Amino acid sequence: MDRTDDIPPGWDERTTLTTMLDYARDTMRVKCGGLSDEDARAAPLATSPLLSIAGLVSHARWVENDWFDRVFLGGEDLGPWTSGEPDREFTVALDVPLSQLLEEYAADAARHREMVTRIDLDTRAVRIHGGIGEAVTLRWILLHLIEETARHNGHVDILRELADGVTGT
Repeated sequence: MDRTDDIPPGWDERTTLTTMLDYARDTMRVKCGGLSDEDARAAPLATSPLLSIAGLVSHARWVENDWFDRVFLGGEDLGPWTSGEPDREFTVALDVPLSQLLEEYAADAARHREMVTRIDLDTRAVRIHGGIGEAVTLRWILLHLIEETARHNGHVDILRELADGVTGT
């Protein structure tokens, strides 16, 4: 059956953006359906030893937290990365069941979804984006997270096919 959860219930900009981000988030969950923890932890590409499905789920969660909680709201950096291990969100995921990673990602996404409903899309982040030297808008963060999550869904799709042959969705 074709998914239709990418169709927003209304055509205003906020509803369209949040529907697309929810769709990208849910696509990651769907692509993980029925996958074993062992397969989720596999990193089959010799040139990308950190690239596992579990690592990508963890990465998506922590990157979203970083953009919304630290950059936009000005909160503390609570991510698992360190100066010695800047990609640690990929490695810590290897010690956590896939179901827990997905639950934590969904819980954080729900909190962010609620936050986004009450803030104007043109509101600027508290922190400056180092790459451009100015604060980005909530709109830009939503678009960036749609793009990044969708891109990583492609990675998950390939890794899933390598793990057990499951394609699509």
